[in-house]
Amino acid sequence: MIAGVSVTDRAAARIKELIAAESRTGQALRVKVVGGGCSGLQYKVDFDVPKPTDKVFEKDGAKIVVDMKSLLYLSGTEIDYKDELMQSGFIFENPNVKKACGCGASFTV
Repeated sequence: MIAGVSVTDRAAARIKELIAAESRTGQALRVKVVGGGCSGLQYKVDFDVPKPTDKVFEKDGAKIVVDMKSLLYLSGTEIDYKDELMQSGFIFENPNVKKACGCGASFTV
């Protein structure tokens, strides 16, 4: 069974901030899994209009869209947002990851 994708309060707040700041009304955060990196797969994040075939997840008005192929890799993933001195960005806690590269940019399931 394929589980959904969850979003923390911090990530939901940041998604809404970015959509408002960049005048992206009607768009959502698209999360995809694509080939690449040392370990074979990596996350790709962008803003996009949801498509009829997408799975849409929402928290507090922040929408995440995932295509069905990517959902196979993202099932059960929690998306968080960290804003630290050395690095800021969305963080993926993906229970399907078996191995990640040293820098954390790519993974294997």
